[in-house]
Amino acid sequence: MTMTTAEADKILAGNFAPWVLDLGLSVQEIEAGRAVLRLPWSDRLAREGGALSGQALMAAADTATVLAVSASRDGYVPMTTVQQSTSFQRAVTGADVLVTAVLTKLGRRMAFADVSLVDAESGELAAHATTVYALLG
Repeated sequence: MTMTTAEADKILAGNFAPWVLDLGLSVQEIEAGRAVLRLPWSDRLAREGGALSGQALMAAADTATVLAVSASRDGYVPMTTVQQSTSFQRAVTGADVLVTAVLTKLGRRMAFADVSLVDAESGELAAHATTVYALLG
């Protein structure tokens, strides 16, 4: 069964903490093993100097991974982050970010993903993350 963006948005709305929902993430594309989210620009997420905060980018990467796993498992299952490593490559100022999570391995109990975070206006890579999840259900 293929997950729709509307179904993925429902998973987002129903399974994440209120502060994650406050990021304003929206699902742009979803398929088994891959999720693309849009993190909209907000002055509330900027740090001194006007750049989007690393915390917001890391939370977006984490969230995109959950949705990529959910699309592969035909729905949300309980899971928890085991490890996340993020490399920040350039500041994002005044632009949305497209967050693409691609599963590199999905097992019965573990999932691994590569996540790219791209400035939606310039198309340049702003950050790259790798994530590892324990699947609990």
